Amino acid sequence: MSERIMIVDQLNMFFRAYIVDPSISSNGQPIGGLKGSLKILQKLCREVKPDKVFICWDGPGGSAKRKLIKKDYKDGRKPIRLNREIKNLSDGEELENKIWQQTRLVDYFNYLPICQFMFPGVEADDVIAYVTKLKKYKDCEKVIVSSDKDFFQLLDDKTVLFRPVQKEVMNKLGLIEKFDIHPNNFAIARAIAGDKSDNLGGVPGLGLKTVSKRFPFLREERSYNIKDILGYCKESAPESSVKAYDRVLEYNDVLNRNYKMMQLYSPMIDVDSKKVVRQTVEGASLDFNKTQIKKMMIEDGMGEYNWFELFSTMNRISSTK
Repeated sequence: MSERIMIVDQLNMFFRAYIVDPSISSNGQPIGGLKGSLKILQKLCREVKPDKVFICWDGPGGSAKRKLIKKDYKDGRKPIRLNREIKNLSDGEELENKIWQQTRLVDYFNYLPICQFMFPGVEADDVIAYVTKLKKYKDCEKVIVSSDKDFFQLLDDKTVLFRPVQKEVMNKLGLIEKFDIHPNNFAIARAIAGDKSDNLGGVPGLGLKTVSKRFPFLREERSYNIKDILGYCKESAPESSVKAYDRVLEYNDVLNRNYKMMQLYSPMIDVDSKKVVRQTVEGASLDFNKTQIKKMMIEDGMGEYNWFELFSTMNRISSTK
């Protein structure tokens, strides 16, 4: 049986817990993001049954490289707020608490038998892409955990995307069936359509459904590029009454910009960070310090947390190292 690795888009999961879980510690502070994230990890490990777990965070200034291409990248997103049941904190206190919960969660993960990555100036998406393409894991089953559609482009015969919020497991064939677009061409299809969540406008009037209809070859396994798309438009536009091809040619600068930003690929990761990833996956020693975790939970007002359930779940991961 091949090894199975689970790669988690952790900020995505943390925000889910932070918004949904109204837990308050015995110390009187909100801990939903922290406590909820630990529970989510346990649930994922029980359901996915991974042999190895990789936690990937957005590093400080993670969007910086893409903001050099488009300075308002990701602008306009609504701020992530605490669960609505918690109403006694000022905006400043809420921000301080959110940072504390994230930082403390990183500390907890350091004592669990999992690998954790966070690099300055690098987004988690690019780290996840890099891990999935490592030769060491070529023949492994890979489960990416995130609600983000950006990861559709990474799907192949060995890689699936588990989207807990949508309660969906998407694989290569499922993606082709749903969108009529092959994973190898999903980034370029989204470059045409745009992505409002990242503040990336696309070619007007062309959503993914229209893109798949006007560019039917994108369902093929072959990877197409910008030159292929523009060439097809130049050939088709004079013979077609469809205005979509003219619009793509008109907005080719937008298409090129979006494609650079939407691809998940290693140039976005610096050499030193890649080296750390490779050294870690090649067998770095992973601690499972139950005593320290218990101590931290008591300090954080989570003494009632079900330690036995957490340790039982993590023991399986630890025993496969």
